Amino acid sequence: MTASFFTRLSRVRFTVAYVAALFAVSVTMLMLSPQAHDRVIRHASTNLHNLSHGRLGTLIGSAFVVEAGPLWFWLPFLTCLLVLAELHLHTIRLLVAFFVGHIGATLVVAAALAMAVKMGWMPWSITRVSDVGMSYGALAALGALTATIPPRLRWGWIGWWISVSVAAAVIGGEFTNAGHAVAVTLGVLVSFSFRAPIHWTPARCLMLLGSAGFGFLMLVHSIWGMAGGAVFGLTGALLAHLVARRFGHRPAPNAAPVTARAVSNRIAN
Repeated sequence: MTASFFTRLSRVRFTVAYVAALFAVSVTMLMLSPQAHDRVIRHASTNLHNLSHGRLGTLIGSAFVVEAGPLWFWLPFLTCLLVLAELHLHTIRLLVAFFVGHIGATLVVAAALAMAVKMGWMPWSITRVSDVGMSYGALAALGALTATIPPRLRWGWIGWWISVSVAAAVIGGEFTNAGHAVAVTLGVLVSFSFRAPIHWTPARCLMLLGSAGFGFLMLVHSIWGMAGGAVFGLTGALLAHLVARRFGHRPAPNAAPVTARAVSNRIAN
């Protein structure tokens, strides 16, 4: 029984390690004084000030420091999302999706902010605003689950998340919202290189429902944002589904590779 338990844990080893690290860091920060807490946030942040001074370690370290919401709420939902993604995509693919989304979205946002500050569109103080958390990586993992969605529903799934994230970025008007949209998009793009077997059980469907709800809450933070995100999301999902049906598009994940033998067999037939 013990061996079976550890065998199952080994299938989600990234999730176990990452969630354990998040829990340890979050509990430690709760015990710090307000001054020490702010100092940790300041040093871990991937803001322009830190990046421009060569503190590239923040690109990884920021994923282990979470400011938003109570620990008891977001940690179980995050665990559910990562477990589901790791079971379907396996560890290496989840690692790739998570850190491509986290680092990629961070760098895109930093480049956009640097240009905005240089052009005088935003104040210089924006370069020191804190930017930490796991949301970029988590949303990229959610986007990477595109590879596991049945083909007939996949374009609707893509249209929903892209539309919701863009609507949230427009309505929210903050650089973090824009980073969320970039992270979701990167996760979807990464998923096109995955070929994941589709094996949905009732339990995993419930996990997907909880993960999707958590992802939606990460994207929108207000009643107006939820309403706008839902409207734009449904519209985007419907349009993407109709376009896919009209033109017969099929996403790359799960598509059988075309080999020279397959081509020769088709010609022969």
